[in-house]
Amino acid sequence: MSAQRFELKASGLVCARGGRVVLDNVSFTARPGAPLVITGPNGVGKSTLLRVVAGFLPLIRGRLVFTDPFFGEAAPPAPPEPSRLHYVGHRDGIKPALSVRDHLAFWARYMDAEASSVERALEGFALTRLADLPGAVLSAGQQRRVALARVLLAWRPLWLLDEPSVSLDTAARAILRRAIADHGAQGGIALVTSHDSLHIPGSVEVVLRARAHEGAL
Repeated sequence: MSAQRFELKASGLVCARGGRVVLDNVSFTARPGAPLVITGPNGVGKSTLLRVVAGFLPLIRGRLVFTDPFFGEAAPPAPPEPSRLHYVGHRDGIKPALSVRDHLAFWARYMDAEASSVERALEGFALTRLADLPGAVLSAGQQRRVALARVLLAWRPLWLLDEPSVSLDTAARAILRRAIADHGAQGGIALVTSHDSLHIPGSVEVVLRARAHEGAL
């Protein structure tokens, strides 16, 4: 195998929601060790961009290419396979009756991850002391950490994190930054939307701007 690395390249992405163009001619290149932090005002399309990359929304125009060296030297010019990415959206998806450990154990089984990955994820996001607590008693920040801990259950080259720092305190933000940096050091790519600066080492900012003339298609 050649020395290829993972790479995500977007060229001229155009996407609409509800008959309105949200993304208009968005281009970027994401590589390991240089997380893309996507910023911009509300409604500009930050979440939409992640959903396009994840394959949840179709493009009107543009090209999205994920180069995966494990497919061989001629990587397919296509969006990433769902099994090659982690997506963490706005909603944490915490069930009130399930414990923190049970939540992560469910996702570990879903991802076909090793059972030992649950303890690794608990430790990685400082959740070990909360492991046996039900979701109903967790604070908003604790719930967010449980949702984020899923990315440590199984290694996947692409992380798509939508406003991951919401509800996190200073210590939890430091944990998040370290997790993203470690992922990059392992050869992974991260796309992160944020309203504020996360100060992630080596990050590259992509600013989405509102269209000059809003309108329907």
